[in-house]
Amino acid sequence: MALKMRLRRMGRKKAPHYRIVIAESSNARDGRFVANIGHYNPTTNPMTLVVDREKALFWLGQGATPTDTVNSLLKKGGVFQPVPEGVVENVAAAASDAAKGAGRAAKGAAGAVAGAASAAAGAVTGAASTAAGAVTGAASTAAGAVSDAASSAAGAVTGAASSAASAVADTVRSAVEKVTGGGDDDAAADAGTADAPADAGATEENAG
Repeated sequence: MALKMRLRRMGRKKAPHYRIVIAESSNARDGRFVANIGHYNPTTNPMTLVVDREKALFWLGQGATPTDTVNSLLKKGGVFQPVPEGVVENVAAAASDAAKGAGRAAKGAAGAVAGAASAAAGAVTGAASTAAGAVTGAASTAAGAVSDAASSAAGAVTGAASSAASAVADTVRSAVEKVTGGGDDDAAADAGTADAPADAGATEENAG
């Protein structure tokens, strides 16, 4: 397959511009092409000429043959000129500096994200601790109030029971006194008084 490096016409009538293409030599001038390596516009002032040097050299190395016009344009575009000394080194240094700058930016962004995450975690932990303390305090206060209420209720029940028992005892005692006409102690005292003279007489008889 023979390859040609030639111009492919583009644009309107009387206002042409061209692409510099790689195409098979058997194809029509403006037919299909394999690759586009640049463009050329002779109607601008000054003329516009852009050629991808690396692509041009690659296809020349693959055996593509430029037409006389394209060969002239490649010379004007500096395709056949040697690369100035230091250009490759400068490009490599610039790429290295850009990579280092991107790495530092990435590290800085990662540090900022980590700091924000740590601050958020600390805030969540503090809020949780505060909430837990508040719940514990409320529970302790509620337990104390319940204990106090229970103690007061127990005291009130005990006092009421004691008062009721005392009142029942007093009522029973009064009822017994009314039924018996006095207490057992009074009956015993009356019996002792009645027996006293008889004992005295018996004593005198025994003495005589």
